[in-house]
Amino acid sequence: MKQRAQMKNEERWSRRKFVSLLAAGPVAWSAAWPEANAGGSATFPAKGDFEIEGTYINAAYTHPMSKGSFREVTHFLNERKLNRRTPAGFDGFDRKQAMTAFANLIHASPDEIAWVPSTMVGENLIVSGLSIPGSKASVVTDAFHFEGSLHMYTQLAKQGVSITVVPPRNNRIDLNDLDAAIKPGTKLVALSLVSATTGFRHDLKQVCALAHARGALVYADIIQAAGAVPFDVRDSDVDFCACATYKWLMGDFGIGFLYVRQDRLPELKRTMFGYRQIREAAYHVLPFDLPGAAPFESTSRNDMSGHFEVGTFANEGIVALNYSLNYLNAVGVESIARYRQPMIRRLQEKLPEHGFLPLTPIDADTPLVCFAYRDAQKLKPRLDAADINIQLYENRIRISPSFYNDMSEIDRLIAVLS
Repeated sequence: MKQRAQMKNEERWSRRKFVSLLAAGPVAWSAAWPEANAGGSATFPAKGDFEIEGTYINAAYTHPMSKGSFREVTHFLNERKLNRRTPAGFDGFDRKQAMTAFANLIHASPDEIAWVPSTMVGENLIVSGLSIPGSKASVVTDAFHFEGSLHMYTQLAKQGVSITVVPPRNNRIDLNDLDAAIKPGTKLVALSLVSATTGFRHDLKQVCALAHARGALVYADIIQAAGAVPFDVRDSDVDFCACATYKWLMGDFGIGFLYVRQDRLPELKRTMFGYRQIREAAYHVLPFDLPGAAPFESTSRNDMSGHFEVGTFANEGIVALNYSLNYLNAVGVESIARYRQPMIRRLQEKLPEHGFLPLTPIDADTPLVCFAYRDAQKLKPRLDAADINIQLYENRIRISPSFYNDMSEIDRLIAVLS
């Protein structure tokens, strides 16, 4: 009865009360998220924060939305329906809160963040902003970068860009091989911090030191890292990074973040234009307009929005992030990573005994683990029968537990696969 009453109270929260809790400090965090105590630690598995059918060990594909985020999105949709069910004071378009929470998560300043629709749009904005398409510029990437990115660089090579793709060695991208590929005159080094293909994780700080010593800039796709492993843009010294939010950030499709180190922004030209970049505007065509030399005049903002944001946003995703990013900052990504790692280790120890060829380095501190397995799709019927969801490719599997999973689910998966 007490739990049912508490749930009803939570449903009646207004946006104003929710924000006041966020501002109140550690005690408020404990009230807002029962699994996070005043010290920032958490009790996992946090099964009560989700409503998942079956055994879902596929967060690297799409992370389930928490019940807290779902409540926030429901409030937002009620507002969109104009049905008066939304608590007074709810503002589903409060974007600054989520952006600030993401900046805190990666140790950036909110002034260095822009909204983008996806990770790939972010990478395209960096590549085009550096005037790489159609040029003779030199770009270095690696075979574990995201397939969409590798496709982009393949197409740019047809336009004359010099593209070097560093191959793997022993399931790693060796720093010595990157060293040989990055030469004076290389303009950009582009990589995935955590590879979605194998789970390999770059030492981004070393990559940046190497690239910067040669005068090159570094872009990192962080979609499989942000919210899953501790990541610090200051410590790594990365120049640019981007991610969508439907994976470990527990948001939704259609919204993401682009980070540009503040001193790098002047090096990027604007290649897309739209109303979100306007600082001031005036019409001179309608009754009572002031006279002007042209029908319309405008000036541009010089911040991140002025460089990269164009039009409307996926606001439902931002509303979900208003909850989930504060959740991640409260419980701590370090705590999540520590909880998850024994499950990854168990998979690395046991599955090779049953014919699964390891692809993820044993010492990789990453949120996913991959194995090569011929005709992997043949595993689907028995996984379906056990109501277990992992990612199956043609000759590869990927397993990605999160903090709602536990070791019993991992052991059950191993039993099914063996």
